[in-house]
Amino acid sequence: MTSLKDYVSRMKENQKEIYYITGENKETVKNSAIVERVKKHGYEVLYMTAPIDEYCGQQLKEYEGKNLVSVTKEGVALPEDEDAKKKFEEDKATYEGLCNVMKDILDNMVENVCVSQRLVTSPCCIVTSQYGWPANMERIMKAQALRDYS
Repeated sequence: MTSLKDYVSRMKENQKEIYYITGENKETVKNSAIVERVKKHGYEVLYMTAPIDEYCGQQLKEYEGKNLVSVTKEGVALPEDEDAKKKFEEDKATYEGLCNVMKDILDNMVENVCVSQRLVTSPCCIVTSQYGWPANMERIMKAQALRDYS
């Protein structure tokens, strides 16, 4: 258990944002492929596992001038050097055809298929669009909708 104040005091010098992930339990979020690169960079990720955390994460946008960033959302950008940026652009160009084929196969089951910098050892992951509901929020809402009060 930690506070945002303690998290900020432990942040690396070049870290500009507070990273968090929400999920059903600590084991699930800790082992998620989505946190691989963030942890590899040595950044701490807040594990938010209480259902209320999902709502709080969406409403609390910043703390002490640091933006709260859900690592489950698209567009998470970590500080990278020029070599890493160049390699990523090369990888995007190399795998563009494969991404297009996968998108065609998956059709309307996914919004987009793209090369990502967020993974280290996992082959793929599913992320949420910037303004979409994270999988954990969908799980919470489905549980509430299907609850039988009779």
